[in-house]
Amino acid sequence: MSAEGGTKAIIAALAANLGIAASKFVAFVFTGSSSMLAESIHSVADSGNQALLLLGRKRSERDRTPKHPFGYGRERYFYAFLVAVVLFTVGSAFSLYEGYHKVSHPEEVKSPAWAFAVLIIAIGLEGFSFRTAIKESNALRGDKSWWAFIRRAKAPELPVVLLEDLAALVGLVLALAGVSMAVATGDGVWDGVGTVAIGVLLAVVATILSIETKSLLIGEGADPEQQERIVAALESVDEVDHVIHMRTEYVGPEELLIAAKIAVYHDDTAAEVARGIDAAEAKVRSLIPEAQLIYLEPALDEAYRKNAAPTGNASSESPTSS
Repeated sequence: MSAEGGTKAIIAALAANLGIAASKFVAFVFTGSSSMLAESIHSVADSGNQALLLLGRKRSERDRTPKHPFGYGRERYFYAFLVAVVLFTVGSAFSLYEGYHKVSHPEEVKSPAWAFAVLIIAIGLEGFSFRTAIKESNALRGDKSWWAFIRRAKAPELPVVLLEDLAALVGLVLALAGVSMAVATGDGVWDGVGTVAIGVLLAVVATILSIETKSLLIGEGADPEQQERIVAALESVDEVDHVIHMRTEYVGPEELLIAAKIAVYHDDTAAEVARGIDAAEAKVRSLIPEAQLIYLEPALDEAYRKNAAPTGNASSESPTSS
């Protein structure tokens, strides 16, 4: 569901941005509005960003190789990070430069009717793309807040599209306000002010995206709730006494690596320990389907046995972290 929903949102955003970019460029030619030019460049950058997300998804599906034994899942994080870079350099930097130029050398907005018509059409198309992203995200975020969903999502595509579409809608409103004020007052400075505001907005969104995708690219572990469920599943197996320590890391949006040292009973045979490890892995995968890579190391934890209270809870005593 995550992969399908992300692809649908990306395609909807790509189609909307291509149409919007073409209409904005037409309006810029007739109006000479710097806000319209900034928004045109923004839409072109957004279209390229969606293409990057699709490329990253495609490249991440390559088979494992000896050089990349855990596969290419992180390519999706890399291309999502590129999106943040493009949004900042092409979108924000250009808008700030163009806005500064227009504020310093204001020009009258020509043929404002073109600008208003295109902006209204663009708001409608961008709203459709944003609605699609919201619909696909709602199927995954559950009861999380939108901010928590963006911060904790392991698949980068939907958060990227959500933030891009939100920035685009707000940017269109800012462009509409800038053009309206320029027409109403006859002062082209307002057009430049709207353009600068768009540049600041894109810089903020690009910064948020870069922080989140950088964290995923470096390597994020399972959420605390997932860690608790993993430990509980491992310790529910009869052959496992407790979890000594554990490390987790997402090597791709749908692939979680789990490495744990588990304490087993000293009188169990090797065959019993092996059966316990197989049962523990099966339980974890049934609870967390993305746990594709599980490595369990059995060990005897005599120090723990000596220090543990007779009625103590093993899971609360063991130092697990990721």
